[in-house]
Amino acid sequence: MSFNQIVTHPGGSHKDEFLACCVLLAKHEVPIQRREPTDDDLNDTATAVLDVGGQHDPAKGNFDHHQFPKDHPPVCSLSLVLQHLGVYQDARLFCDWLEPAEWFDTRGPFSTARWLGVDRDQLAKLNSPVDVTMLRRFAAERQLNPGDTLWELMRWIGTDLLDYLANLRSRLDFIAEIGEFWEIDHPQGNFHVLFLPRTEPLPDEPSAGIGRYIQSHPDGGKIAGLIYPDRRGSGFGLSRHNDHPSLDFTRIGDCQDVHFAHARGFVAKTSATDPARLRELISASWTGPAS
Repeated sequence: MSFNQIVTHPGGSHKDEFLACCVLLAKHEVPIQRREPTDDDLNDTATAVLDVGGQHDPAKGNFDHHQFPKDHPPVCSLSLVLQHLGVYQDARLFCDWLEPAEWFDTRGPFSTARWLGVDRDQLAKLNSPVDVTMLRRFAAERQLNPGDTLWELMRWIGTDLLDYLANLRSRLDFIAEIGEFWEIDHPQGNFHVLFLPRTEPLPDEPSAGIGRYIQSHPDGGKIAGLIYPDRRGSGFGLSRHNDHPSLDFTRIGDCQDVHFAHARGFVAKTSATDPARLRELISASWTGPAS
């Protein structure tokens, strides 16, 4: 589906329709009009209507959520656009800010604060002048065209978001293909690590995406440590996962094949490449289950 314009509501602006416009601009470099849609707009498959119009009909380019019943799961216009583009599930997995944004737009600040388990006043402390200025400037416009400063910024935001999701998904698929879950036998209690073998060509940042992969894996909760290729050498890096308290890499700092062990014990670098030796090193760093 190809759009030749985006229509969203006039007046005050919210993060959901602002970001929905950003994402669509990454795919369709078209003008944005901030006005009430006409029946012709709603029936025109070349016009994307966001956060207004009372219809959710992706086949016609209509992405409104306000007509949903009050007990509908929290979704906003951004959610609907991400669903349309087939990246919503990844966005929910990888963008920690998305679900609170859905709650805030559909349930309001008080319900969102209760859901988050914080006081309403604490939400205001998270406000950013970046958000405030962009939404205020967007609300002041009636039409934005390619080449306008704000239009170009919005396209950058949408492009970066979609690129982030695509690149992270590609990275996670790569980790799933090559990653190995190791159970390390230890007299003070067995533990688990994720091992990434060295591949050619080596990614620019070999450890990128590991945390998200573990978070999304059914056995991710078992992982205490990570072993991954060192991008600055031919060996491997060893680190704690989520700052696990039972791994202390200062314990292997004197080993001949360990050329760096951080004084705080959370990471080490080794020239070792043999999996058996890597198992020995991370086993020697284990202090036993946390009390």
